[in-house]
Order: sequence, then C-alpha cells, then structure tokens
Amino acid sequence: MTLTELKYIVAVAREKHFGHAAEACFVSQPTLSVAIKKLEDELEVKLFERSANEVSVTPLGEEIVRQAQSVLEQAAAIKEIAKRGKDPLAGPLKLGVIYTIGPYLLPDLVRQAIERTPQMPLMLQENFTVRLLEMLRTGEIDCAIMAEPFPDTGLAIAPLYDEPFLAAVPSTHAFAAHKTITAEELKTETMLLLGTGHCFRDHVLEVCPEFARFSSDAEGIRKSFEGSSLETIKHMVAAGMGVTLVPRLSVPKGALLAKPRRRNDDESFVKYIPFDGDPPSRRVVLAWRRSFTRYEAIAALRNSIYACELPGVKRLS
Repeated sequence: MTLTELKYIVAVAREKHFGHAAEACFVSQPTLSVAIKKLEDELEVKLFERSANEVSVTPLGEEIVRQAQSVLEQAAAIKEIAKRGKDPLAGPLKLGVIYTIGPYLLPDLVRQAIERTPQMPLMLQENFTVRLLEMLRTGEIDCAIMAEPFPDTGLAIAPLYDEPFLAAVPSTHAFAAHKTITAEELKTETMLLLGTGHCFRDHVLEVCPEFARFSSDAEGIRKSFEGSSLETIKHMVAAGMGVTLVPRLSVPKGALLAKPRRRNDDESFVKYIPFDGDPPSRRVVLAWRRSFTRYEAIAALRNSIYACELPGVKRLS
C-alpha cells in the first residue's frame, strides 16, 4: 500500500462520494477508484459500500480509515520536523474560525500575522464548530479559533479571551435610553436568533432560555427570526423587527461613545447596551491536534492574536 492510496480512502470516507473525493485529491475519478480497488484487493477487505446515491464506509473500513488518517498525520509530521530544522515558522498555517468570530477578528489578525510572520501565511476557513472539529480530526486544518463549550475531542486548548455580550436594540426602542440592561428585561422582547448550527445561538439561549421554545416554530417571523449571520440580524434590528445579543468585538467602533457620531448606514439605527452587573460572555479558545508538531507556529499565532486590538474583552494567558 502507498500513502497516496491511504489519502484516497480518507478522502472518500470524508466526502461520501468518489467524484468529490477525486476532486479534493486533484485526480480523475477512475484513477482514485482503481487505486482504492487495488488497496481493497491487497487487504482482502471491502472498505466502502457503493450504491447509486451514496457511499458508506463498512465497519472494518472505518477502523482502517482511522488508522490511515493516523499514518498520514505521522508522515506529515516527518516533513514538518524537517522544516522546523530550517525555519520553525516556514510554510502556511491552516486556520479555522467560527462564523461569529471571523469577520471581527480576522482583518486585524491577518495584518498582524503578515507583519510578524510573513513566511507563515494563514490559510483561512470559516465554518460551524462541529465542522471545524471534524476538519481538525481529519487534518484539513491545523488549528481553530472557537468558543467554548464544545465536545471534548482530546484537542490541545489555549484560552485566548473572555468576550462579553451586549444587547442590540433599535435606536427608537424604549431601551435605547438605558445605560445598562438585564436578561429579565429582554424576556418580553422579540428576540432575533442565529440559525441552528451556530454556537452563538446556544449562548443567547443560555442568557434567555425562554426563547428556546420558539426555535422549532418555523411559521413566519414570530418570537425568533433565524438569521444566517450576525450582520443580517443587526440589519433586522435596525429595521425595528426585534432585539438581539451580540459579542463585544462585533460592535462597531464608536457605537458605545456617549455621543456616537452620526452615520447613514443601518448601524446608526442600532443601540448597543451593556448588561448590568456581571455580563454574560463566551470564552474564545485556540484548539489544535495534540499530534500537531509545529509548536512555534501555534505560539506565533497566539502572539499575533494578542497583538490585535480586541476592545472590551478580557485577555487570558
């Protein structure tokens, strides 16, 4: 067997489709299919069940795919060890970020990374937490910036910062005159939520659990509107359709000033209000596989993150 054949079976197991796996491996489908058939003949086992609509992994195939992934990681580690001997930071770093962090952290982070480690370009991937965890497991990305909690998958974790939440309300709302707000006051409001799959949706429901009962009601816009992004929901708030919670880094610069400057966009119609007392928050962490050998790259990335402005958050060491 060859490393190439192992790469092919891991790709098929991930994509559940021979054509998509071939595209991911930059080979033709016949080439990939012949290689996998050769490996099945050599091992005298069937790795995949093929049907007209989908490809599934056999129980024995799942064990072999897991071992193949481990072998590929170890082979990649050999190359990384050799690279580290020349320049520990040489080569790209594949970084995943969840949707509710990416737009607000990445612009500053990319600038800091280019300035500090130009030889280590960041290859970025935005996705849901569940998908990023899978990509970490399969080696599609090297590390990920996510918000706790998430399932314990044996990853190495470094806390980055605790980020408080603020309420976002229409500037014409009675709450807009408040200096602070409480979760109790929000209970009677129309709460706009992110769609299922966003971990920030779960964070909001922890603060206002009574809105969970509306999340399965799909008949029009009632108590919860399932938006695809925080920015979409903020525009809905500006239009007066309800209120929402947002993480601190998503608040525009100047929005919390005593006299915010006037703007002509939707943000001028949104008021951001801090919570009274100890605000609800989320812990943002950097996660990577324990088998990942580029320790200096992880440290350099953390330093670049800490060099970012990060207004209003509590930095963690």
